[in-house]
Amino acid sequence: MSELAHAAGGKPVSLTSAVDNPYGYAPWPKKKAAIVLISIVTALIVISVIGGNVALVFCLLIALMLTGIPVSIALGLTVLMFLFLLTAVPVEAVALKLFTGIEKFEIMAIPFFILAGGFLTHGGVAKRMIKFATTLVGHWHGGLALAGIIACAMFALVCGSSVATVVAIGSIILPAMVKQGYPMKFGAGVIITAGSLGILMLPSIPKVIYAISTGTSIGALFVAGLFPGMLLTTMLCGTTWFLAKKNGYPRMKKATWLQKWTAFRESVWGLALVVIIIGGIYTGIFTATEAAAMSAVYSFIISVFVYKDMPLSKTPKVLLTSAALSAMLLYIITNATLFSFLMAHENIPQQMADWMLGKNLGQIEFLAIVNVLLLLAGNVMEPSSIILVFAPILHPTAIRLGIDSVHFGILIDANMEVGLCHPPVGLNLYVASGISKLSITELAVAVLPWLGTMLVFLVIVTYWPDLSLWLPRHMGMMK
Repeated sequence: MSELAHAAGGKPVSLTSAVDNPYGYAPWPKKKAAIVLISIVTALIVISVIGGNVALVFCLLIALMLTGIPVSIALGLTVLMFLFLLTAVPVEAVALKLFTGIEKFEIMAIPFFILAGGFLTHGGVAKRMIKFATTLVGHWHGGLALAGIIACAMFALVCGSSVATVVAIGSIILPAMVKQGYPMKFGAGVIITAGSLGILMLPSIPKVIYAISTGTSIGALFVAGLFPGMLLTTMLCGTTWFLAKKNGYPRMKKATWLQKWTAFRESVWGLALVVIIIGGIYTGIFTATEAAAMSAVYSFIISVFVYKDMPLSKTPKVLLTSAALSAMLLYIITNATLFSFLMAHENIPQQMADWMLGKNLGQIEFLAIVNVLLLLAGNVMEPSSIILVFAPILHPTAIRLGIDSVHFGILIDANMEVGLCHPPVGLNLYVASGISKLSITELAVAVLPWLGTMLVFLVIVTYWPDLSLWLPRHMGMMK
């Protein structure tokens, strides 16, 4: 939930009032809870005994997570318990790995993109993008909802955070939709799913984490998400238009060309960041990590000195919030690095690859298994933790099966999008609940039509690799 603090950037997006009992479930009796807990513990012990070291590692991790320990701490404790009790790895090697694991230049992109997202959220960029999108599609069925999706896509091009996208766009568009006569559930469903574009389009914190975990080009990953993001935007717009036309939701008056031009001119400072990121990486002026630093500086300038929506006095607060989230993510990365070290020490990725290849699994079957595994993981973990745990394990098998590393990264990103939009740990749901004052249960039902669309999109991304790979290949970023 720390990403929530970043997304709000210090704004009082209260969640506790809306989700004191988000699912509406009555607590279990102590006896029933004890029986269930004992059954789970027994099952984990049996699995670990039968499955050997591989099963033991994951059973330890699951058992610690079931106690309510944060995933980052559970990863670290799993590694320490396993290494010190069941192996002879020197303590010095563990300590060295703890520090060298985050000694990578690419990791610097994470705090810079978080900082850029903080400035963009408060700097008036979102409301100008919404105004521009409204002039383009406001006269269609469900025009304001469609404008929300397109504005989310525009904001995602420059932000890199799904939750920040939901806060920035949702806090403006949802009240306006209700005022025009849209049901709050409909508007929330639109923004929850459209906000997930924040981790698929150009810059993306999960992409950076995947690149660090697997050694994949960050620049190629950034560009590879552009066409899939455009396709998902179109599919979400199609679903929204159909539902809006079916239910007779309001349309707006068609904007004149002058209104369109005026709205574009006002939003162009924010949209120019897209050109800076792609142009700088493509021409070789700066790396993807340096592009993150440039985006943070540029976002600060347009927020404070161009749009002037964020007073200079608010800068320390944004810096502090961004620093807190950056420290938390780096802590997760550090523990996940230790977990990857344990995986490599026990030769688990190679064992898994040999097992899958021994079963004569092809690309189709392997990718189907990966999607199911990641969708299940999305029920109990947030995106950064999932990528840090599963990418180093699954990536070697994908490479041996001839699956491109960039395509595999976009596939994982698409799975993370789905996880952000459904309970129990869908961060977008919690943010939307704070804005709309609807319960998580209500939002989980409201989001279903668009969630179905996202699952169809996931299948398309999985089995159409050229959708992700065509653009980076033609820009010379990969072979």
